[in-house]
Amino acid sequence: MAKKAQRITLYKKIWGNIRKYQYLHDLSDEELAKILELTTRTLYTYDKDPSGLTLKRVQSFIDCSGMELDVLTSA
Repeated sequence: MAKKAQRITLYKKIWGNIRKYQYLHDLSDEELAKILELTTRTLYTYDKDPSGLTLKRVQSFIDCSGMELDVLTSA
């Protein structure tokens, strides 16, 4: 019996792309936390389970980065 393929949920894609942006633009965790208006500890929580990521946080990131939502949701 074949193993079921796991799907990557949308919030995991968005969080992964936010972290990728952070890495490519050499932002510290403190700078990213300030952009998202949360604490650095919450960043680490989102690394384990990004399901708590809100639309307000995503919008704050989009406003600061200039990135489009469709880019954030792409793989």
